[in-house]
Order: sequence, then C-alpha cells, then structure tokens
Amino acid sequence: MTERDHNSWNVISKRKTTYPVSDSFRSYLKTYGRESTMPNIYRDLCHFRESFPCLDPEGNETLWQTVVYPSFEMDHLKDRLTEIYAQLKIGGNMSLAEHLRIDRIDFGQFGNSRPFRIRVRNQFNDNYDHYYVKKADASRIYGLELEYILSPNRINFLTQQETLVEEHIAGIPGDVFIRDYFPRPDLNRVRIAKEFVKFNMRCFIRLLGDMRAVNYVVDITPDFEEVQYRVRPIDFDYQSYAGRRNMYLSQFFQDNEPVVQLVTELLNWPTIKQYQKEERTLIASRLRLGERRFEALLQCMSEDELAPAENLLNLRDELNRHHETDAFSTCESMGEMVRTQLEVMLAEV
Repeated sequence: MTERDHNSWNVISKRKTTYPVSDSFRSYLKTYGRESTMPNIYRDLCHFRESFPCLDPEGNETLWQTVVYPSFEMDHLKDRLTEIYAQLKIGGNMSLAEHLRIDRIDFGQFGNSRPFRIRVRNQFNDNYDHYYVKKADASRIYGLELEYILSPNRINFLTQQETLVEEHIAGIPGDVFIRDYFPRPDLNRVRIAKEFVKFNMRCFIRLLGDMRAVNYVVDITPDFEEVQYRVRPIDFDYQSYAGRRNMYLSQFFQDNEPVVQLVTELLNWPTIKQYQKEERTLIASRLRLGERRFEALLQCMSEDELAPAENLLNLRDELNRHHETDAFSTCESMGEMVRTQLEVMLAEV
C-alpha cells in the first residue's frame, strides 16, 4: 500500500457513464461462451407496479426494494427467470429445473447497473440461491472478464443484448465485516492484513476502481489450524473508468480506514513488499495460462471507449508519475492503459 493523505479521501458524487457493448466485444463474448440465447428480460423487469423495503434477517431496512408485478406479468416473468437461472447454472437443462421457483425479486437503485436480485427456491429442500439481472455495461463486463482471467476467483455470467446476468458472489459484505468482525478476539488480524494487501494489488494492477467497503465481500474458509480469508470484488462498474490513480487504491476510501490501520500496525514495509510480489507472481502465472484469451480481450478493450477523454489523459499522467516512467504516454484508450499497467508492474516477475 502506498502513502496516503488523510485529507484526500476518494469521493464519488455522480453515477458513471454506461457504455454499450461493441460488435467486436460481442463477438469475443460469443467465442468464449458468455453470450447467451436467454430471454432479454431487463427492460421487462423495470415495469414493476409497486415496491416495499426489503429487510435483513434482523428486521432492518436494506438498500434493496422488493418489487411487485401484476399477476399475469409475474407468471410470465417467473418462467423466463427460471430459464435464465438454468442457463447460468445447469447449461439450460430445464428438465433439472422443474422443482425451482422464483421466490422474490428485489431492485437496487443504488448501483450504476441498477440491478435486480432474483431469489430462486428449491422446492425439495427449501434451499435458496440468488442471481442478478443488470443493464449491460461494457465497463462492467470487461471487469468481470478480467476478474475471471487474472484473479484466483472464477465468476459465471451471461450477456444478451442489453441484459447482463451474474451469479451471486458469496461472502460477508466488506462494511459488515469491518463493523462486526474486526472487534472479535478470534479474528486473525495478520491474515486479514495480508489478504487486503494482496487484494489491493490485484485491483490496482488491472485498474479496478471504487473498492469501497460495500463493493467487496470477505470469504471465510476454515483451515486445519486457523481460518483463511479472501477478499473478492462484487462491483466492476469502475473497471478502467476513473481518471485518478487513487481511485484504484482501496486505502484512499474512508470506510477502509480500519483496514489501513490494521496493515500499518501489523505489517512492516519488507513484508508488504513480499506479499505484493507474491500476488504479482501469481497474476503473471495466470496471465501466461490465459494468454490467448487475454490478448483477444485486450484487443477489443483497446478499441472501445470506456471512459471520458479527460479521465484517460489524467490517469495517463498520474500513472507515469507513479511508476516514474513515460510508458503510458502513448496510450490512447483504457484498454491500452490496462495492458501497459500490467507490463510495467509485471516487468520484474
């Protein structure tokens, strides 16, 4: 993690621009099995008649609203939503989905992609699963693909025209983890600090921004002696969009301040550098394994407009200063910026 000015927290004051999926990117998505024949349903989901607050298990209001449709529309929506879930999870085999029912539909006005959260119930055992239907945005889809290629996490999603469907990423929301788990005496603080250093590196190296605490989750896995923690992003809207370097560094978001304090207290600089090098080495290995797919993705990304021109120019200058280089000076798109960022940061791996 880099030095931080406590008076210069990142602030996001307006919704980002949504970018359409280009023809070349659509061709890439078809080639790699992301484009689906599922129903293009996002626009129909927007036609709900009323809504009411969705409560958490403790009875508190959340940012979600449960939405209600006329009965004849809901019956039609449920059939199509079940079909989409089958395509996402079981290859579209509807014979294995006869016992599945759409239990609830929630809407989130808070996100750039204005998501719908679909709750699916297994009638045999009352088990629930969720997935999300969102307005397709090229920035977010590029972010999802880069997460799939470069991170230790696999993520499943499908696209169709203006609709994007994503599986649920399980974990404890970052803000809840900081609030409820940090005070616990059994928390392994050193492992948490280590994981956040590595998470910060994963985001910065591929220029994934806006990693406020509400935009990632913490996955906790019991190990034979202790527990392991993994931090996973759940919001990819700011993939290569922001024009400031600090937007791609999670320590510059105020709600991550307790995490930064933990890293500062428990890890010295040689240890931080070791963890950063470990993560760069792993990313370089994944990049070699997925080189053909990555090159095809970056070819599309380099041709697409994914951010305002002023964001590109400003970020280009800031990354040149940060890395003490002029390697970014010739970048004419955010896709080229991502490529150069990876080349610069993996040069010594």
